[in-house]
Amino acid sequence: MTLWTAETELFMEYPTLLVGEPAKLLVHLTALDDFEPLRAGTLTLRFDPEEGGDPVEVLLEAPRSPGIYGPVVTLPSAGRWNLQLTIESPQVQEVLLVPGLLAYAGRAELPAAEPEPDDGISFLKEQQWQTPGFRTAFAEAGSLPSGIEAPGEIASAAGRYAEVSAPVAGLVDPDGASVAPAPGERVEKGQVLAVLTPALGESGSAVAAARAELREAEHDYARARRLLEVEAVPERRVEEARIRLDAARETVAGFTGGGVVAEDGRITLYAPITGVVARRDLSPGRHVTAGDRLFSIVDSSVVWLRAHVPAAEAPRIRADAGASFTLEGGGTHHETSRTVAVGSMIDPATRSVPVLYEVENPDGAIKIGAHARVVVRTGDVAEGTLIPDSSLLEEDGRPIAYVQVEGERFERRELVPGPRSAGQALIFRGVSAGERVVTGAAYQVRLASLSTAVPAHGHEH
Repeated sequence: MTLWTAETELFMEYPTLLVGEPAKLLVHLTALDDFEPLRAGTLTLRFDPEEGGDPVEVLLEAPRSPGIYGPVVTLPSAGRWNLQLTIESPQVQEVLLVPGLLAYAGRAELPAAEPEPDDGISFLKEQQWQTPGFRTAFAEAGSLPSGIEAPGEIASAAGRYAEVSAPVAGLVDPDGASVAPAPGERVEKGQVLAVLTPALGESGSAVAAARAELREAEHDYARARRLLEVEAVPERRVEEARIRLDAARETVAGFTGGGVVAEDGRITLYAPITGVVARRDLSPGRHVTAGDRLFSIVDSSVVWLRAHVPAAEAPRIRADAGASFTLEGGGTHHETSRTVAVGSMIDPATRSVPVLYEVENPDGAIKIGAHARVVVRTGDVAEGTLIPDSSLLEEDGRPIAYVQVEGERFERRELVPGPRSAGQALIFRGVSAGERVVTGAAYQVRLASLSTAVPAHGHEH
């Protein structure tokens, strides 16, 4: 028999109980906080006859091996006995009740033996205890927001991605390149990234000419203002000088791409946004042409999730319902913070509607470019059986779970799954509330199901 409480799993094997004959019980006890066997502590078994009379008690000071106690009891009368097990262990302190154990007066009264079930998967307690990460949990009746499963990918949010290119042809300054930020390094807006020396004979001569024109325009504007102060020129002359100065500044800015030109003609490039360097195409002394990409910078504290909802499901999309998703190769569930946009056209190639969500990503764990499995919520609620999302597996394209029907017997169940959210999966058919599902190391149970060998018990039967 098997009994689960919030703290303990009891799996007990025992022979037919006959009056006056010693019966050896095998009591397996597992602490459910870490699914480890009880390694120390006393176990008291008290048998109380339902029809009244003196109880029978057995005290064991310690398990005979980790997780296994082997009490021997002799019952003095036939009938039903209620068993109380009191556990006093550093791992667990609990009282378990097992009602209605039958004791027979003699072998002539024994009922016909029932065949043991042979349709399950045998996975012994010793195997469970020795399997790292093995876990089980109860399935529960419940509900989850209904949703549409769709593929998706992570993209950079608007205004949070920038490329820094060479504004003119030239050479990468060796001193600046040696301290340029490396990929993965965080930079602040306005931080120096690189220094270029324009190449004369290409666009560099145009830069020099533009800088000369700017200096001349600055001097002309300053002279016009001085003359205006003594009323030597009309105000129109100052306005003409200002227009010329603005045009010269715009010409220089167009060549430098937002960089700053030093007195020696070198152009300093700055980070346009705060973020992390995703790519650096830079080496000391390298010759670059105008437009060559030098840096890519990403601010991934906020990212976008782009989901591709099948066209047939598009009418169910609710912009205010949000979405949840998991990334490829990971089981962590993430939530969107808001809906950015719902596409108004169907992609003819994929027959899907794009839905764009914003996702907070303060620790940078969500990587741009990653693929995602998205559940787009519809605003409806679905009823069914809730199991941990880690219980849900896939075999040959079919969703399955492994159910622990007894202490050492498991069953493979094909499921009809529903929506998922916050680490839970809703099941419409295949698992019932109150059943125990495998949530960790289910692959080891699957391997046991594929074995044709009959497992040898690590304890006596």
